Amino acid sequence: MADALQPFHLAFPVHDIAAARAFYGDLLGCPEGRSAETWVDFNLFGHQIVAHLHPGLEPGNRAHHNPVDGDDVPVPHFGVVLSTEDWEVLAARLKAAGIGFVVEPHVRFKGEVGEQATMFFLDPSGNALEFKAFRDLGKLFAK
Repeated sequence: MADALQPFHLAFPVHDIAAARAFYGDLLGCPEGRSAETWVDFNLFGHQIVAHLHPGLEPGNRAHHNPVDGDDVPVPHFGVVLSTEDWEVLAARLKAAGIGFVVEPHVRFKGEVGEQATMFFLDPSGNALEFKAFRDLGKLFAK
């Protein structure tokens, strides 16, 4: 494996390209890359995500949920591990925009090796996202 962190690529369905642009581009601040009528690339903190139009997709929460440290975590979900400062800025921006959280921003696994700030929310098509932050990023994979 390479020493440097490599960007990941994720393609996911959306019911409306304009709504995806507003959510990922305007609200989350993801710069837009290439696009066509039925898809658009976004730079999600250095990672390539691609919203693909699925015309029959019904908006809403399509995720299954599993319990994690007292939270009802939606699965599947995706997101990024941010610095604590970036996580706090994003949480404040989402709250100010009136985003409804599936799991409110908070710290879980308090006092444990995996202590982390986390928040879960849905995009307009019902895709679940998690953004988290570790005080010590070196403990990201600690057992």
